[in-house]
Amino acid sequence: MAKRKNKFVCQDCGYESAKWMGKCPGCGNWNTMVEEIQAPVSGGRHVSSGSGRKVSKPEKITALESQKEPRITTEMKEFNRVLGGGVVPGSLVLIGGDPGIGKSTLLLQISSQIAKKKMPVLYVSGEESTRQTKLRAERLGVDEDELYVLSETNLQDISNQIEELQPQLVIIDSIQTIYREEVASAPGSVSQVRECTGELMRIAKTNHISIFIVGHVTKEGSIAGPRLLEHMVDAVLYFEGERHHTYRILRGVKNRFGSTHEMGIFEMKEEGLREVLNASEIFLEERTAGAAGSTVVASMEGTRPVLVEIQALISPSSFGNPRRMATGIDYNRVPLIMAVLEKRVGFMLQNQDAYIKVAGGVKLDEPAIDLAIAISIASSFRDQATEPKDIFIGEVGLTGEIRRVSRIEQRVQEAAKLGFKRVICPKNNLDGWKTPKDIQVVGVSTVQEALEIALAR
Repeated sequence: MAKRKNKFVCQDCGYESAKWMGKCPGCGNWNTMVEEIQAPVSGGRHVSSGSGRKVSKPEKITALESQKEPRITTEMKEFNRVLGGGVVPGSLVLIGGDPGIGKSTLLLQISSQIAKKKMPVLYVSGEESTRQTKLRAERLGVDEDELYVLSETNLQDISNQIEELQPQLVIIDSIQTIYREEVASAPGSVSQVRECTGELMRIAKTNHISIFIVGHVTKEGSIAGPRLLEHMVDAVLYFEGERHHTYRILRGVKNRFGSTHEMGIFEMKEEGLREVLNASEIFLEERTAGAAGSTVVASMEGTRPVLVEIQALISPSSFGNPRRMATGIDYNRVPLIMAVLEKRVGFMLQNQDAYIKVAGGVKLDEPAIDLAIAISIASSFRDQATEPKDIFIGEVGLTGEIRRVSRIEQRVQEAAKLGFKRVICPKNNLDGWKTPKDIQVVGVSTVQEALEIALAR
């Protein structure tokens, strides 16, 4: 009989070592190596091609037939758009988010909507009993005959139930509670998560069943477990938002069946999540007109433009080193833009505290928001408000130039639809398309030129 061996596995990246180390050589994190029992490998594991196993052969790409993936659509258009048009049969989707953010609520509502179409759905809960799931279902108004609930953590038993029921959709809540008996380590460890996800992928592909798995997140906000977990699945969705606020954001960061970086917005109500179809109006409904330091930018979230308010507060510093704080944008972008304003425009900002915030809890990471940040900082520094119906779009270079951005047509059309009258954008973006009638588009080449237009009053 083969002898069992112990190994130490990093819980962040999956690096394996024969001995314990304080710092993982793979990812560089400290105190992440955990001891696990390595199961012996049987001699018959490597199967030859002559043992009856079907061997794949290479095919010419010109001889292959392209087939459009059929999708299962839900009643939530925001959820369908994030997935690229609906749920793809045979796909494995990973959803991560903070505890209590609403992952189970969202998936239970999606399960109910698919079960309404007379498609069997299996909801597997490893953290709650069936009675607890029933209580949540009653609160959400979920009552469908084709929705089956199972409280189980053994993957073999779950697989047997899937084979017997043959559902169209399976929900695993959560992957950190599921275990395989063949893997001699605790549930939630790297080995268990990797093996269970691989087995669920096999079940999804062979039976043509869509499987959603819920993943816990770490303190840094990333999905717990090895990065290999995100590479194995077909789509990775993050459910974001503050627990004490009503709005939730479902963001796609990986999707093999659609575009990435799509965003869906939901509002948490007592009876469950409701989709927000016009996100721009939600983010701008509480904006104070005529306030210094407030600008609006048209940001692209996937294929959809969203108008968001950027606020800046510049005040004299009482410390030797001025404070720089940013919420919703990259912190490093704030001192960079302030340095451009000092060098190219002549603003004396080195003795000023700067606080930048994206209203509504949205996180923006595209370069097109640079100009709006610069105008907000200048507006607050001069204590002079911009026109409430102005939109600012553009990337700011280190020499003070305004560089072109992508999809300017969609951004301008969204601004015109919400009643804005003027768009200040890069001059190089004005060629090759026709501007809408109800809005004025002004092209600028430098930050100095943009400030003269925005703060002309």
